[in-house]
Amino acid sequence: MEAKFFRFLKVVGVGFKARTESAGRQLFLKLGYSHEVEFAVPPAVRVFCFKPNVICCTGIDKERVHQFAGAVRSSKPPEVYKGKGILYLDEVVKKKQGKKSK
Repeated sequence: MEAKFFRFLKVVGVGFKARTESAGRQLFLKLGYSHEVEFAVPPAVRVFCFKPNVICCTGIDKERVHQFAGAVRSSKPPEVYKGKGILYLDEVVKKKQGKKSK
């Protein structure tokens, strides 16, 4: 299978981790919930974890690759106050200012 399309996701947050199992067929995410979030990877998509915080989705079908990457991202979208969550590698999160103390 020749991979033509890539989507890199970055997992940002203390203790947030990603790992793959069974040759890129399953993706497990530790995102601060009481359980691990598990994704079954569709047949047209391959998933690699280079580091515990970088996920690479690749495949020959652009729509499926991007759809899967979007599904993974929606499990913990970036948060505007601290910038934690799953974001695309080229994405910039505009942070909001928190409450001001007097």
